Amino acid sequence: MSPKPKPATLAAAAALLALAACGFTPLYGQSGDASVAQKLGTVAVANIPERTGQMLRLALQTDLYTAGPPTTEAYSLTVTYNIGQSAIGIEQDSASTRTRFNANAIFSLAPIGDPSHPLLGGQVTTEDALNVVDQQYFASTLETDTVNQQISNQLAAAITSRLAAYFKTHPNA
Repeated sequence: MSPKPKPATLAAAAALLALAACGFTPLYGQSGDASVAQKLGTVAVANIPERTGQMLRLALQTDLYTAGPPTTEAYSLTVTYNIGQSAIGIEQDSASTRTRFNANAIFSLAPIGDPSHPLLGGQVTTEDALNVVDQQYFASTLETDTVNQQISNQLAAAITSRLAAYFKTHPNA
């Protein structure tokens, strides 16, 4: 006698069938549009200042260069990035128990050698937070680095999605 499928398995199968029925296809990646993935692989990511900017640049390169570093560069992506912190969860003695991080990235995609004629521009934002641990400097530093990496990954994914959508709708760009 075969075991009954679990409800979660049935729900996942139903969701996949629904996506297939509506014509969903990934924009890029292994099962996505190869021409979009190829175009993403030709985007040169300009340097972004500060350590958090370096983290964002590396996250963008990881998302864009799925087939390895570019052999030819046709586009230049410039990003202006800033991240701010604000204290939330204020105690009666004015101590903060939580810190919110707000990040903003403004990006511009232009042909290599012609930055004055951008093809696409936009802004993406995200936020995250962490608990403040009393008397734990090392733990706090480690948590802050983790939050900065998560924010970089989220912003990179949002920018990559916008670039992929642009290349999908402008195949001759």
